[in-house]
This record gives sequence, structure tokens and C-alpha cells, in this order.
Amino acid sequence: MREGLPALYPRLWRFALMLSGSRAAADDLAQKACTRALENAGKFEAGTHLDRWMFTLTRRIWLNELRSEAVRRGNGLVPVEEVELAANSASSEANIFTGEVFNAIRNLPESQRETVLLVYVEGYAYKDAAQMLEIPIGTVMSRLAAARKSIAQKFPDERA
Repeated sequence: MREGLPALYPRLWRFALMLSGSRAAADDLAQKACTRALENAGKFEAGTHLDRWMFTLTRRIWLNELRSEAVRRGNGLVPVEEVELAANSASSEANIFTGEVFNAIRNLPESQRETVLLVYVEGYAYKDAAQMLEIPIGTVMSRLAAARKSIAQKFPDERA
């Protein structure tokens, strides 16, 4: 596990960023996930997929934080206007479009957003995403279809 975490960390951080909506929160969430993984290393089964285990762990930590925040303040979501997005593309137009797409993803309901991240961003198969999210595969397909429809409505046909 200690050998696999450094290579996995950039993907884990990106997942945490899309869940949390800010760089600082993503840093904290990814760090908490790594800490918890190392503390519970005995529960990890050698030969299984570390990335899937880590994404599931990260998601559970995030959900627990949302619940705690909701109890303390009445909400746990970050407004989309406060989301910080990396702009690593070569052109300004590509950066703008990337930001628009990520904002559209951030505006999705949380269940659709995390499903989109796992399947379209991380490249997991529907079956794997279903296992990580602990939902039926049909629900994964339904969430993705709804997310695609929602995002497609936000962009003109020439850019979709």
C-alpha cells in the first residue's frame, strides 16, 4: 500500500477536488483518506485494486464530512462560484470550455457527479463504479444517462 499511494495520489486528489469543490478541501480530504488507509492497512486485501479501495474510502470520508457539516451549519455543499479549477490546457478557449464543463459537472446532483467522475474521468467500468458506490449497475447507467442529458442541455450542439 505504501508503494501504491504515491502513484495514486494525483488521481485521488482530483477526485477529492471534484467532490469538495476547493483545492484546500481537496488537500485535506485526500490527506485524510491516505491517513485512514495507512491506519487501516490491515483491512486492505493484497492483490485487490488499491485505487478502488481508496476512492471508496475517500467518498465515505466526504459523505461523513457532509453529514457533520450539515448538522453544524445546515449545509455541506460548496457553491459552484467558489470552486477553484486548474487551467492546464494550452489555449484560453480550451481552459474556458474545461471550466464550463467542470462547472456543469459540479452542478449535477452529488450522486450523478460522483458517478460521472468515476466512469468518465477515472475510466472505471460500470460494474467497478457500482461496487465502489455500493449501488446496482443499473443505477450507475441511469445516473450517467441523466447526467449526460443535463450537461448536453447546457452546451450548444456545436460544442457538445
